[in-house]
Amino acid sequence: MFNKKTFINKKILIYGLGLSGKSCFEFLSKYNNIAIFDDNASLKNKKNKNIFFNKNKIFETLFDFIILSPGIDLKNCKLKNYLKKNKNKIITELDIFYLIFTKNVKITITGTNGKSTTCGMLYQILKSKHQDVRLVGNIGNPPLLEKKIKKNTIFIIEASSFQISYSKYFKTDYAAILNLRADHLDRHGNINQYAKAKLKLIFNQEKNKQAYVEKNNLVINKNILNKNIKSKLNKLSYNKEFLFKSRIRNTYLLDKNNIKNIHFVYQICKKLNISDNQIFKSLNKFKGLKFRNQIICNKKNLKIINDSKSTSLSSTEALLMSYSNIYWIVGGIFKKGDKFKIHKKYYKNITAYIFGKDKKKFENQFRNKIKYKCFINLKNIISTIKKEIKFDKNNKTILFSPSAASFDQFRNFEHRGEYFNKLIRSLLLYNAK
Repeated sequence: MFNKKTFINKKILIYGLGLSGKSCFEFLSKYNNIAIFDDNASLKNKKNKNIFFNKNKIFETLFDFIILSPGIDLKNCKLKNYLKKNKNKIITELDIFYLIFTKNVKITITGTNGKSTTCGMLYQILKSKHQDVRLVGNIGNPPLLEKKIKKNTIFIIEASSFQISYSKYFKTDYAAILNLRADHLDRHGNINQYAKAKLKLIFNQEKNKQAYVEKNNLVINKNILNKNIKSKLNKLSYNKEFLFKSRIRNTYLLDKNNIKNIHFVYQICKKLNISDNQIFKSLNKFKGLKFRNQIICNKKNLKIINDSKSTSLSSTEALLMSYSNIYWIVGGIFKKGDKFKIHKKYYKNITAYIFGKDKKKFENQFRNKIKYKCFINLKNIISTIKKEIKFDKNNKTILFSPSAASFDQFRNFEHRGEYFNKLIRSLLLYNAK
């Protein structure tokens, strides 16, 4: 069905002009007739004026493919009825990538938390082996914009539930679902539908490929029961923690979340015939990613961590269990279905400083559990903490891990993280990296 001419001389609608949509346009526009639509009409400009279609023009045109960006909600978008009628034509950036580069090895990482860091660790290990490895998807370049692809090029792909659920043809050689907690329920509806979106990555695999999941994850086990899985399903039990802690000197990687993620990294690397020495040597050099458990100050009895990437309570849990005397800065847009679930023995270690749109929802989660205070904005929190730590002679950790989406006050988590660093530099007088 598909060959080198699949995406030549076709009429293609790209719905959604975000990063994914733009990369598809750049890759396909030379040899195809492209039309663009976005719910945000302000994205129309001089360059795309002639190909930015309105709804009526779309209805009048017979397209071969409709490329759907992951940010588009099928149930709540301007073309929802049109998409329903033309569901068989919908494909994604991942589908195009797979159909063009079918034979290249692909390692795809998904899960609720830790995807980017896990991809980063794998990338560094393979790079240290002088492999031609590319980091693509949500963490790196859009895959279609990678250049000079060879037969031995290996792709490490960070994939979201949206990308996977919309894909039709995408398959991967290695699939890892790191963890699964309630997330994106506003789009998926419930935890089981969210799990099925992630598990599609494994269900679509072919024989002799490798899949990795948590052994004791009840939601995953429920949704793979009686499923015909062709690939080799590896269930990880996190039984190598002692080995990892004895070999890893990189303090960035020693929290509970990263130790779990390293179990996935380790198992994939062993399948790729990489030695323990090479794995741990690379992990000890791994610097981590910005705004993901990033230590920006570590002086005397004060540690400051910028974990702006955290968008759910579950993504912060491991950090809350890894330190004591925590000044926790939290808030933003609360995730539907999220729960504050750490063991009560950790409650006494934490004081929460809440800001953002959904302060009341965080208060409801913390009431009768941990101490908390509410503030108008982030600047007021930092000013307050600056005063309070003057009288605190104990070891202390300022943890900026918002556990919420950033869009109420910031463009994205990077913008939020940079703003926090700026406040730390100006108000706490520490040189935030």
